[in-house]
Amino acid sequence: MAAAPSTRRRGTARRRTERAGRILEAAAELVLRWGYDKTTIDDVARRAGVAKGTIYLHWSSREDLFAALLRWERAAMIGAVRRQLEEVPSSASLPGLFACVARELHRRPLLRATVVQDSEVLGKLLQRKRTSTSTAEMIEPFEEYLGRLRQLGLAREDLSEADHLTIIGTVLHGSLASVTLLPEAFRAPDERAGELMGEVLERTLGTGRTPSETESAAAAEATRDFVDHAYRVARATLQVSLGDDLLPDQGAL
Repeated sequence: MAAAPSTRRRGTARRRTERAGRILEAAAELVLRWGYDKTTIDDVARRAGVAKGTIYLHWSSREDLFAALLRWERAAMIGAVRRQLEEVPSSASLPGLFACVARELHRRPLLRATVVQDSEVLGKLLQRKRTSTSTAEMIEPFEEYLGRLRQLGLAREDLSEADHLTIIGTVLHGSLASVTLLPEAFRAPDERAGELMGEVLERTLGTGRTPSETESAAAAEATRDFVDHAYRVARATLQVSLGDDLLPDQGAL
């Protein structure tokens, strides 16, 4: 008996989604190997095992493909952080959150390149990346998150939101830049780099007081709410690039 039309459509949609993921994986591999400026659609098609024209069924231009790649990587990273906070509830705090972020960025060379503005890897793609609005969309939610922590007495009130973001950005950027600046023998492993990030932020942004169980639970809830919002923003941005090829939300990409 022939498959029902709805079943065939689901099968076709699943194949399209899988194919889009395969193309993005190939693009990521080649950009890290050769750099964005030297990676062509032909290269990506060969590596993904598809025809060049197939890529244009998903994206109208080379630039759109690589913009989708960065959005895909970012959503995957936030999804991984979100999962870690669920698996280890004690890490759901401001220092714990950015320790998770640091670990994920260390493990993801393409995203690490975007944070440190590595022109050798990203080339002209950096110009397009600067037009992204997703980071700006997170400023107000971060302010709300920080306000909830301050109400609990777990974030310094003598520092402004800009101060907090400056310290977080400086420590995170420095941690990632150390990968290329330090000899390999002196680099901390990814896991340790994340731990160090958390310790530094605890010392610089924390109030030094030990929270009660109730306060810890409230801080964890605030942290998860912030990350959930970041994940929704990342998914919405990725939807612009992938459309119906976006995988259903299953908690993490």
